[in-house]
Amino acid sequence: MRASREGECRVALVRIEVKTTLERFRQFIILNTCRSFIPPGYLKDPSIFPERDAEEGRIYVEAASKLDLGQIRNVRFVKVAEVLGVIYKSKSGNTDLIWRQVRGNIGKVSGEASPNSIVNLIEAGVIPKSMIRKMIQEFSSGEEAT
Repeated sequence: MRASREGECRVALVRIEVKTTLERFRQFIILNTCRSFIPPGYLKDPSIFPERDAEEGRIYVEAASKLDLGQIRNVRFVKVAEVLGVIYKSKSGNTDLIWRQVRGNIGKVSGEASPNSIVNLIEAGVIPKSMIRKMIQEFSSGEEAT
């Protein structure tokens, strides 16, 4: 975990490194960015991903093929095949995660996440319950040290 520089609002960021499915990571991105306005058909289709430009907090899907389906608000929806990686950076810049394919639809998520993103990672099933206890212990011991 790390906190921001002195004088800034302190946000405890948690280092993430976990294997998960592409669909679970897709659900996390949706929860963090567009759950309130994603069309129901897009939500149910595991080949449809949100993307966003860097100014708004980058979401980018690296795939063998990509078809643009249109934009709603600041999110562009794409239909993809053979995903190799997904980059997610929050608008605030506090969450910066990358999913990289290991084999098939299993990949490794690595990076740093804010408390809000941790909640959504848990809800999406990216972070297993066994990891939550470890994270709480690390967070608690980090607070005692400050």
